[in-house]
Amino acid sequence: MQVIPAIDLLNGQVVRLKKGDYNEVTVYSKDPVSFVNKFKEAGFKLVHIVDLNGAREGRFVNLPVIESIIDESGVGVQFGGGIRSRGDIKTLLRAGVSRIVSSSMAFQRPDEWQAAIDLYGGDTCILGLDIKDGKMAYGGWEETSDESAMDFLGGMIRLGIKTILCTDVSRDGMLTGINSGLYNEISERYPQVNIIASGGVASEEDLRHLAIEGMYGVVVGRAYYENKISLAQMRSYHDPEES
Repeated sequence: MQVIPAIDLLNGQVVRLKKGDYNEVTVYSKDPVSFVNKFKEAGFKLVHIVDLNGAREGRFVNLPVIESIIDESGVGVQFGGGIRSRGDIKTLLRAGVSRIVSSSMAFQRPDEWQAAIDLYGGDTCILGLDIKDGKMAYGGWEETSDESAMDFLGGMIRLGIKTILCTDVSRDGMLTGINSGLYNEISERYPQVNIIASGGVASEEDLRHLAIEGMYGVVVGRAYYENKISLAQMRSYHDPEES
């Protein structure tokens, strides 16, 4: 299983939101590069980064910070937030980003998203399946689709998506535990897709459960920031061959 440390960037700082609410912000660091270097020193080669400004505004506000992280730490970056076109994806890949995670582009511009998948592959282009009340959330989680998230995922798999980063928005940043029922439902309905779990990780027990369930990956953020889980514990469930 890939265990992927996560940071959210807002105005150049490492923060976390509660349930994606921009009015519920906790600042954890004003030095993102040093923060990421802790992950590198612990042996992690990939981090998950979200540009919260970008997710809301549709442009890469924190790109210079991300470029500094890549240049100075040398870690791989799985990135989401503000991706709206193939040109955006090209910009990010040129900046050194390894994986692209998109929800808004996939939902609002499916033809453009399809072209990106065809060009860069269904592993580089990862679907951000952000679920809010059973619907697909996008635009910084401030909007939701009419179609069910499960039906939407089926269409994305037909386009060539191989990996998803699935977030239960109601649990994100809440330390309430993972929504294992959601991941099991996806696995049963779409066994061909790789699932990276996100949202709600609160303890080592959550990692143990996901590993037993054979999850492809998991993103860990606030649980580490709030000392609910250590980097050593995260590493114990991480397969270094996976990233």
